[in-house]
Amino acid sequence: MSDIIQLLPDSVANQIAAGEVVQRPASALKELIENAIDSGADKIQVLIRDAGKSLIQVIDNGCGMSMTDARMCFERHATSKIRKAEDLFAIRTMGFRGEAMASIAAIAQVELKTQRHEDELGTCLRIEGSEIISQEPIACPPGTSISVKNLFYNTPARRNFLKGNSVEMRHINDEFQRVALANPEVFFTLHHDGNEVFHLPKGSLKQRIIHLFGNAYNQKLVPVEENTSIIELKGYIGKPEFAKKTRGEQFFFVNNRFIKDPYLNHAVMNAFEEVLSSDSFPLYVLFIDIDPSKIDINVHPTKTEIKYQDEKAIYAIIRSAVKRSLGKYNISPTLDFNQETGFSQMITHKAHEDIVPPSIAFNPDFNPFRPGKTEREIPFLRNTGEDRTSVSKNWGSLYEIVQPEQSRQSGMDLEGNRHVEIDNQVLKVLGKQIFQLHNRFIISQIKSGFMLIDQQAAHERILYERFLQHLENRQGACQQSLFPQTVTLNTSDFELVKELLPDIHALGFQIRTFGKNTFIIDGIPADIGTNISEVEMLEHLIEGFKNNQSALKLNKRDSLARALARNTSIKAGLALSVDEMNLLIDELFACEMPNTSLSGKPVISTFTLEELLLRFEK
Repeated sequence: MSDIIQLLPDSVANQIAAGEVVQRPASALKELIENAIDSGADKIQVLIRDAGKSLIQVIDNGCGMSMTDARMCFERHATSKIRKAEDLFAIRTMGFRGEAMASIAAIAQVELKTQRHEDELGTCLRIEGSEIISQEPIACPPGTSISVKNLFYNTPARRNFLKGNSVEMRHINDEFQRVALANPEVFFTLHHDGNEVFHLPKGSLKQRIIHLFGNAYNQKLVPVEENTSIIELKGYIGKPEFAKKTRGEQFFFVNNRFIKDPYLNHAVMNAFEEVLSSDSFPLYVLFIDIDPSKIDINVHPTKTEIKYQDEKAIYAIIRSAVKRSLGKYNISPTLDFNQETGFSQMITHKAHEDIVPPSIAFNPDFNPFRPGKTEREIPFLRNTGEDRTSVSKNWGSLYEIVQPEQSRQSGMDLEGNRHVEIDNQVLKVLGKQIFQLHNRFIISQIKSGFMLIDQQAAHERILYERFLQHLENRQGACQQSLFPQTVTLNTSDFELVKELLPDIHALGFQIRTFGKNTFIIDGIPADIGTNISEVEMLEHLIEGFKNNQSALKLNKRDSLARALARNTSIKAGLALSVDEMNLLIDELFACEMPNTSLSGKPVISTFTLEELLLRFEK
């Protein structure tokens, strides 16, 4: 029997490695930009076509490569960063394994143009599917320009798993933003299909954040800085009032490398615990500088996870630094233990002013048991210093109800010897056997007992099914705004709204683009109230959609309908009239699934007379 174990060809091994390194166009772009940064470039241009499927081009003004280095960089495990195993624990550059370029060349058509600053000529290298097609000297600017064309051209199964252009472009934007945040001293540009998406000049970290996310962030940022023997921490956090309901603006960088670390994220969230609800997520961009020998970055193929020698100490430092910044800038609540608040009013009085004690007027002749007196004769106590005679003339004012007399009806009390005023509205409620409990639940009598309805969950269900129908029929009614509103979004959200624009229009919104990352809202759906502004309504719709997509993995239309229904429904605590309660019940029972809320919980609970009698043991 012949031997069955054999070495894989390099081209096959590279394609297998590409499955880890290059998952989508954004993964390839990340590797190329990080290589450009490692080359010492201070100007990097990125050109994207067809969301990276047709072209990813990165141009830098770094050190460039010689003819030999240009060829060697596409070999497996060829790197300029590592010479011995000990170097793994002193890494401060981005790439180091030497698999990225080989993996990209295995699944795409690559063209590399590079020249060192001291050379007169550069070199041009073309590779397809790990095979070198040509290499020749050319005249080109110092630095490197690498073009990755037709990604996954020789692995059609992988290409078929790619999402639409808008989705892939959002991933590209995310990777670009992370690298750009980590390197504010580098000039970046990003063009997609000939349109400039980002233009980021050199500057400080705060300027880079504002350029990436918008001018509105200038008022949202609070600086964080802490220097210890373990780590050096710096960066910015967002003010609690600007926190969002979805993640996406949380960035940790260790030695300028973006990482995902739930443990350290918990440290930040713990610092915000007293000033932020548990379902909100604040902005933070935090940089940790630590001795490379104290961490291990070679624990994940994409290098987004890191192991630390002393996690608990780092957790405590981050938590205390963030908490101190919140307190330093008067964002978190503080207590002044040096002053008794009960005397604060007395301290403000001028020295020559006398402090007048409060006085209470009363009627010494009042007798609540005296026959012939009614409730309308109960005195109205005052502390205005009026004499007893003037007070006794206004006894009835305490129980006066400011309503027309014709809207009242009289009824006898239990003893039958005096009249009690009853409002017509109360009689109407009792007549229809429906009323509101704590401005949150609706109670309605049924034949077997009564039912209890959660008004917010019921309205969410009604709006959700209505919006789904609008999305199917493309016939959402629109309510024109008297004054059109302008809203500016970050690049990712702008691209998301552009993708969802047909469905947003079907819901009843009238929105049009207006310049870079800006929309004009001309109208909103007619089915919803106007308790929030048009801009807030759109922002809540975007946040709710992203939250539904990440948590529930719903389809696009279902996510939109859920997000809009949740954000525009009536809330617990809102008082409803009898007509509004009846309409809500009628519309609820016209729904396909009236008994279940959007979160899967019951909307209606019924209680039978037997249950009530059992409680009272009758």
